[in-house]
Amino acid sequence: MGSELVKPDHLDRKAVVYVRQSTPHQVITNQESLKLQYGLSQRARELGWREADIDVIDSDLGQSGAGAAHRKGFKDLVARVTLGEVGPILSMDVTRLARNCSDWYPLLDVCGHRRCLIADRDGVYDPGTPNGRLLLGLQGTISELELHTIRSRMTTGRMAKAERGDLVVQLPAGLVRDPSGVVTKEPAGAPVAALRDLPESTDGRANDAGLCGRGLALPRRDRHGDLHWQPATVSAVTAILKNPAYAGAFVYGRTWQKPSKIPGERSQKSPRRGTDWRIVVREKYPAYIDWEAFEKIQAMLRDNRAEYQHIKSRGIPRDGAACSTVSPIAANADTR
Repeated sequence: MGSELVKPDHLDRKAVVYVRQSTPHQVITNQESLKLQYGLSQRARELGWREADIDVIDSDLGQSGAGAAHRKGFKDLVARVTLGEVGPILSMDVTRLARNCSDWYPLLDVCGHRRCLIADRDGVYDPGTPNGRLLLGLQGTISELELHTIRSRMTTGRMAKAERGDLVVQLPAGLVRDPSGVVTKEPAGAPVAALRDLPESTDGRANDAGLCGRGLALPRRDRHGDLHWQPATVSAVTAILKNPAYAGAFVYGRTWQKPSKIPGERSQKSPRRGTDWRIVVREKYPAYIDWEAFEKIQAMLRDNRAEYQHIKSRGIPRDGAACSTVSPIAANADTR
């Protein structure tokens, strides 16, 4: 089935099929959608293109359409359209190309200037004509609104669960979640023993030389939740001392997205101060230490930062006998 919008000069150029799915999970599970997108090559043949003149861009699989900064395939597509190499762009719908009007309308401008058509399952559109641009513009605006609506629903549900302390988050070593979802302490064994033996100096920092000399390793969970043993470091010990889960508290919103200073770069996570945590639900997990002891540790860590010239604090106590005290977490560890 052809289209009256397809002209000979369009057929002299390449037809490009753009394939995208938003997440790696969708790539694995939504195979039918993937087949339909690759099947657009047949649509291009129906419009008059030969098989050799049909290219498929699928390097953006697993990438969100909310932005173009990290979508190499979309950038390549725009570059090829700008060079006049593309006759039509074929996509399942405009949400595959962009869910952000700041990316969508510049693409329409380039397509209109280079007389590049845009086609989906429903028809063929010419962005260079008023009616074509109007229809495509409305679709892009609706797509952006749809993305905002989806995010809003997800955020509302997530926050409602977090306020009850029922949001499932990754637990630190020493805490486990059973099949019914109840959080319990790690069964007596190596992880608990490591926490019990965790040393702490008066400023909450590990004595690296002492830890390495004793060959102490700490249990840590990776992003998949699997338990691994790693050599004790200052950052690892500090992360344990700062984790409110060991005080039995569910906390949501310990970090915030710090805007990037360089355009195009991903925003970086920055920690919030304890008083600025968004949601704190105490007595949600079995505690290794009580909340008062946890707050004392946090105050000690803040007070002993090595910033005397800036905040006139006492500074960090150096190596000495005080470095041999035992962590409050360790002292209260339940080995059952």
